[in-house]
Amino acid sequence: MNKGLIIIISGPSGVGKKTIIDQFINDPMLNLCYSISMTTRSPRIGETHGVDYYFVSEQEFYNSVKENKLLEWAEFAGNKYGTPIDAVYEKINQGKNVILEIEVVGAMNVMTRLEKNEYKSIFIAPPSIEELEARLKKRNTESDEKIKQRIKKATEELKTINNYDFVVLNDISSRAANEIRNIIKAQIR
Repeated sequence: MNKGLIIIISGPSGVGKKTIIDQFINDPMLNLCYSISMTTRSPRIGETHGVDYYFVSEQEFYNSVKENKLLEWAEFAGNKYGTPIDAVYEKINQGKNVILEIEVVGAMNVMTRLEKNEYKSIFIAPPSIEELEARLKKRNTESDEKIKQRIKKATEELKTINNYDFVVLNDISSRAANEIRNIIKAQIR
């Protein structure tokens, strides 16, 4: 059995990563599974523990970091996010291609830690910073101050696009999803 591939999908908060991934995650030709991240933030309406994220306390997260149980982790907007390493490698060893939907800092950490043949990285870019801000406001899940922090961070994150294997513009989510689907088809073993 061939080992699976880690597919890093990253980009600024609010760029539409989950919306895009949801359009191809169940494509049987891609043999994908979703890596579930661990976070210290509170669940948003409709999110479920163990499905969307593993929602954990600060102490639980700290213990996972200390015990080297995370492939990557980062702090963003006052919350911590990380990828449990054992679950990722279990799926890869089963031949699954694992989607890591992670923030840019986490993506940089994974790309530094792994061998180049273990992953492919895709950066999802917004049409503009103004459009990204409008999307964040439309989500209506955060204060204006948090949105300002996310926009400031996004401006910095856009400077990292040359570190990725592929850059996909999310102007229309269905078009971006099809582009990523085709990238994955071309890259999987």
